[in-house]
Amino acid sequence: MAKIFVKDTPIRTMLKNGIDYICITDIARQKNPAEPKDVVKNWLRVKNTLEYLGLWESLNNPNFNGVEFDPILRGSQTERI
Repeated sequence: MAKIFVKDTPIRTMLKNGIDYICITDIARQKNPAEPKDVVKNWLRVKNTLEYLGLWESLNNPNFNGVEFDPILRGSQTERI
Protein backbone atom coordinates (compact mmCIF):
# COMPACT_ATOMS: atom_id res chain seq x y z
CA MET A 1 0.00 0.00 0.00
CA ALA A 2 1.32 3.43 -0.94
CA LYS A 3 2.14 6.06 1.68
CA ILE A 4 1.13 9.52 0.56
CA PHE A 5 1.55 12.77 2.49
CA VAL A 6 0.13 16.19 1.61
CA LYS A 7 1.53 19.06 3.65
CA ASP A 8 2.73 16.55 6.27
CA THR A 9 -0.75 14.99 6.52
CA PRO A 10 -1.13 11.30 5.70
CA ILE A 11 -3.62 10.44 2.96
CA ARG A 12 -5.28 7.07 3.44
CA THR A 13 -5.04 4.54 0.65
CA MET A 14 -6.78 1.26 -0.04
CA LEU A 15 -5.43 -1.62 -2.08
CA LYS A 16 -7.99 -3.50 -4.14
CA ASN A 17 -7.14 -6.02 -6.87
CA GLY A 18 -3.55 -4.78 -6.91
CA ILE A 19 -4.53 -1.12 -7.43
CA ASP A 20 -4.02 1.65 -4.85
CA TYR A 21 -6.91 4.06 -4.32
CA ILE A 22 -6.61 7.37 -2.44
CA CYS A 23 -9.05 8.99 -0.04
CA ILE A 24 -10.22 12.25 -1.61
CA THR A 25 -11.81 13.24 1.70
CA ASP A 26 -8.35 13.29 3.30
CA ILE A 27 -7.13 15.55 0.47
CA ALA A 28 -10.19 17.83 0.80
CA ARG A 29 -9.53 18.10 4.54
CA GLN A 30 -6.45 20.20 3.66
CA LYS A 31 -8.73 22.93 2.30
CA ASN A 32 -11.57 22.66 4.82
CA PRO A 33 -10.73 20.62 7.92
CA ALA A 34 -14.18 21.09 9.47
CA GLU A 35 -16.27 20.15 6.41
CA PRO A 36 -14.22 18.29 3.78
CA LYS A 37 -17.45 16.98 2.26
CA ASP A 38 -18.24 20.50 1.03
CA VAL A 39 -14.98 20.58 -0.94
CA VAL A 40 -15.79 17.22 -2.52
CA LYS A 41 -19.37 18.28 -3.35
CA ASN A 42 -18.12 21.46 -5.04
CA TRP A 43 -15.45 19.54 -6.95
CA LEU A 44 -18.04 17.08 -8.26
CA ARG A 45 -20.18 19.92 -9.68
CA VAL A 46 -17.41 21.38 -11.85
CA LYS A 47 -17.75 20.58 -15.54
CA ASN A 48 -14.08 19.65 -16.03
CA THR A 49 -14.31 17.09 -13.23
CA LEU A 50 -17.42 15.53 -14.73
CA GLU A 51 -15.85 15.46 -18.19
CA TYR A 52 -12.86 13.61 -16.73
CA LEU A 53 -15.09 11.14 -14.89
CA GLY A 54 -17.15 10.55 -18.05
CA LEU A 55 -14.02 9.90 -20.08
CA TRP A 56 -12.63 7.56 -17.44
CA GLU A 57 -15.91 5.63 -17.33
CA SER A 58 -16.10 5.35 -21.13
CA LEU A 59 -12.56 3.93 -21.21
CA ASN A 60 -12.87 1.60 -18.21
CA ASN A 61 -16.53 0.66 -17.86
CA PRO A 62 -18.02 -1.41 -20.68
CA ASN A 63 -21.51 -0.81 -19.22
CA PHE A 64 -21.15 2.99 -19.12
CA ASN A 65 -24.18 4.70 -20.65
CA GLY A 66 -23.06 8.05 -22.07
CA VAL A 67 -26.63 9.01 -23.01
CA GLU A 68 -27.70 8.80 -19.37
CA PHE A 69 -24.57 10.71 -18.34
CA ASP A 70 -25.21 13.69 -20.67
CA PRO A 71 -27.87 15.38 -18.47
CA ILE A 72 -25.47 15.26 -15.52
CA LEU A 73 -22.75 16.89 -17.60
CA ARG A 74 -25.12 19.58 -18.92
CA GLY A 75 -26.19 20.45 -15.37
CA SER A 76 -22.64 21.03 -14.14
CA GLN A 77 -21.02 24.36 -13.38
CA THR A 78 -18.67 25.76 -15.99
CA GLU A 79 -16.25 27.54 -13.67
CA ARG A 80 -13.24 25.90 -12.06
CA ILE A 81 -12.58 25.71 -8.35
